[in-house]
Amino acid sequence: MTRRAVVTGVGHYLPERVVPNAEFEATLDTTDEWIRSRSGIERRHFAAEGEGTSDLATKAAQAALKDAGIEIDSVDAIILATSTADLTFPSAATMVQAALGMTRGFAFDVQAVCAGFVYALANANALIASGQCDRILVIGAETFSRIMDWTDRSTCVLFGDGAGALILEAKEGQGTSDDRGILSVDLHSDGRYRDLLYVDGGVSTKTTGYLRMQGNQVFRHAVEKLAATAEAALDKASLTSSDVDWIVPHQANIRIIQGTAKKMALPMSQVVVTVQDHGNTSAASIPLAMSVGKQRGQIKEGDLLVTEAIGGGLAWGAVVLRW
Repeated sequence: MTRRAVVTGVGHYLPERVVPNAEFEATLDTTDEWIRSRSGIERRHFAAEGEGTSDLATKAAQAALKDAGIEIDSVDAIILATSTADLTFPSAATMVQAALGMTRGFAFDVQAVCAGFVYALANANALIASGQCDRILVIGAETFSRIMDWTDRSTCVLFGDGAGALILEAKEGQGTSDDRGILSVDLHSDGRYRDLLYVDGGVSTKTTGYLRMQGNQVFRHAVEKLAATAEAALDKASLTSSDVDWIVPHQANIRIIQGTAKKMALPMSQVVVTVQDHGNTSAASIPLAMSVGKQRGQIKEGDLLVTEAIGGGLAWGAVVLRW
């Protein structure tokens, strides 16, 4: 028997304010058609004044707990993937822990930018597989609207705010690729590419900074590295692309999503796509897409999913799981 980390609940939360592409036309040299053609994005959500990343994360967590039919007291740990925590410290995860009324276990943040949720899943899987935890709440949450340069049309139109969450629970499997749960993980980073996607501020500089990106270079690395890490994760699970029911990718750009699917020889009909409605929500995009995919009736129990992401660092990776 093999101890597996199985998804037993999923949920998400989006801020009330919806920002269509047309809203940028008044302040930037851009159009709805320009944004759609280059990114596939039609609208995104922005957090309200005073609404922090931990607030979004808490609401997504509550939705996931409800979906799983469990109370927070049965959760051993919270892992929150974010690059936009409310404060330098304490972690946003501990703020969520308090908001949910969880007084046991532990909570911590993971920071790998857009790849953050994949890294968080890897950590949660290791904690469950080792027997240290039986049930973990894994969250991705971001308020990227707080780090946008609103004069830079190449970046500010691409990002949005939101949160998604999963409940991972230990269950016994047979040790084969037919098991439910996380079957394999593949992680990478390469700090030589830090200047392709970064924020030009931080604690040591006493500034918040703005997101900066070399879009063409990020695009080139993304398609190549996302397909490669997805294939590597499948190989680790003794599976191939033909076994996949759904790709649930990081929702950065429709052209990256299409290019990755093409390299994996899978049709877009097997890709969960939400980028048109949410924009790039960084570490929140994968759990958001999973939650929406389940709501749509796309993702069903027993389906084989590959989820992959790349973000600043560069950091990238993939997880293969059976729902």
